[in-house]
Amino acid sequence: MYKTSQIKEGIYYVGVNDRTKHLFENLWPLPKGISYNSYLIDDDKVALIDTVDVCYSEVYFRKIRSALGDKPIDYLVVNHMEPDHSGSIEWLVNQYPHITIIGNSRTMDMLKGFYGITENILSIKDADEVKLGKNTLRFYLTPMIHWPETMMTYVPELKILFSGDAFGTYGSLDGGVVDSQLNSDGYFDEMIRYYSNIVGKYGSPVQAALGKLSGIDIEVVCSTHGPVWTEKGNIEKVIALYDKLSKYEADKGLVIAYGSMYGNTEQLAEIIAASAAENGIKNVVMHHVSKSHQSDILRDIFKYRGLIIGSPTYNNQLYPGIESLISALRNRNIKDRLFGYFGGFSWADASLRHLKEFAEEMRFDIVCDPVSMKHSLHADVVESAWNLGQIMAEKLQRQD
Repeated sequence: MYKTSQIKEGIYYVGVNDRTKHLFENLWPLPKGISYNSYLIDDDKVALIDTVDVCYSEVYFRKIRSALGDKPIDYLVVNHMEPDHSGSIEWLVNQYPHITIIGNSRTMDMLKGFYGITENILSIKDADEVKLGKNTLRFYLTPMIHWPETMMTYVPELKILFSGDAFGTYGSLDGGVVDSQLNSDGYFDEMIRYYSNIVGKYGSPVQAALGKLSGIDIEVVCSTHGPVWTEKGNIEKVIALYDKLSKYEADKGLVIAYGSMYGNTEQLAEIIAASAAENGIKNVVMHHVSKSHQSDILRDIFKYRGLIIGSPTYNNQLYPGIESLISALRNRNIKDRLFGYFGGFSWADASLRHLKEFAEEMRFDIVCDPVSMKHSLHADVVESAWNLGQIMAEKLQRQD
């Protein structure tokens, strides 16, 4: 039997860790694993908040039984229907056939579509409440964070927010569950990577959700991934981080993302980086798109306001890794970046034209003329590259 972690009186953590999966959504690397968090509220009526990936349903059931024994579960609250959180619903219904599933109208459509479930369901609207006994469940609809059915559940008596994927992070929970039991420092960078990869497109819906939460007293944040946030400073930090990221605000720093086949374009990137550093920018991050994973590049672009992209012309288009990156940035509606660009070619210069079109489409602030290199690094090209780094640094310094 498991010794179940208690978060507050009557509130138990019954989630699981996944340290075997290599790619989240078969896209995003998980070097430190990931947790699938689920919570039990043991009151006059018992409520389970979200489930876990079906691969872990057996471990999950043992954890629930350790907390409840033979006591039935009255309600399952589905804050999010993505399979890493809803995957054990069908199994759960088989174990607890009288359980009532709570969600909104979009949840109900997905319950039917994914699992064929149409009975024992309770459809709620924004700010509806369900009384458990001493505690109340209050529901806040937060659509498009990052699916249309997403919502959050708040227990006002205990000031606990079950936030779904919001405020979540990559990384398994190693030993502890709540932030006070863990060294939580490493989770914040992974939270930015998680946000930029998964939620980044939906800045406006995140702002709407934060508006709903602004009048709520929150002492505990229970996300579906990562630590349970209980320390006041950490709760303020994660909410402020979501506020900042969803406004596309960023710190003073520069990301240089480039593709290079034979090293010439890379040397341009080195010159630009050296110039930016010499002119006062300490946070300079360089990514060769053939080596760095896109999830790390996106994280850093969300962190820093300066962005310079370089690409050789490849089949009269952009280098494939750069093409993929700018597609990802378009998809996430990234805004308010200081932008520069550079490119190389041997006989047909197409990369600069494509990068210019991208920058104009995104309404970036283009800091100066691009750097164009034919064949190799000549003295005028080196001078132009140094100039680009210097002007970018000067513009970034002004944001202070």
